[in-house]
Amino acid sequence: MKVHATIDLPNDLYLSLSAFGLTKEKIASESRKLLAVKLFREKLLSFGKAAALSGLNKWEFVDLLGESGVSVIAYDRDELKREIKTAERLSKR
Repeated sequence: MKVHATIDLPNDLYLSLSAFGLTKEKIASESRKLLAVKLFREKLLSFGKAAALSGLNKWEFVDLLGESGVSVIAYDRDELKREIKTAERLSKR
């Protein structure tokens, strides 16, 4: 089951966008990508759910996040310290 959400654009804005080759489908696609990045950045959606919302596969979504300046991995200080200690232990083996 899918839920359809719509955005309303003033006709003159749509005509301006369509003059640049943006179809209704392209506007919808770009809107989904922007929303997915925003919701992932704000930690409202997991990576997988945000990638699904964007309509991209996970690798493409990683690229989109990078282009948008959003880190895929966001550790807090304690998590980062634990990861560094684990990496140091593993590198000594």
